[in-house]
Amino acid sequence: MRRRGFLFLIAVAAPAAALAASPVALGIFDGWGAFRDPATPRCYALAAPAATIGTPRVKAYASVGYWPKSRIRGQFYVRLSKARAPDRELRLTIGSRRFILTGNGAHGWASDARMDAAIVAAMRSAPSMSVESGTPDGRAIADTYRLRGAATAIDAAALGCAKLR
Repeated sequence: MRRRGFLFLIAVAAPAAALAASPVALGIFDGWGAFRDPATPRCYALAAPAATIGTPRVKAYASVGYWPKSRIRGQFYVRLSKARAPDRELRLTIGSRRFILTGNGAHGWASDARMDAAIVAAMRSAPSMSVESGTPDGRAIADTYRLRGAATAIDAAALGCAKLR
């Protein structure tokens, strides 16, 4: 009986513990959201693409993240709607600026902190951005994001982690 009671307590407490560790919404700003994950701790702004060419294979998103304990600020990351071929370039276009990202499969990121800063600066002043590449079978990958609300969400994420260390 005692063991069954303990297992019941674990079953009831587990969802509550999982909810306590869930990311906390800091705000939704047009198509962009800002969140804080106290378990890590980290904060991030993210959005889903407004348009994608073809049928997505995974849930795509773009994000700008902050990890205070690691002293990482404003790190750009994108998950593509499809895995790209290893030999295909991954291009990010924001307004008139173009960036060649690094990464593998469906993942892409800036090559260094300087590029992260340039990407975030470009995101603040452009209406949209797109990520393009190609799949192993030769199909196009093109995910387009609206940037309205991105600057506010990025700022909310930065403020959300300002006191976490």
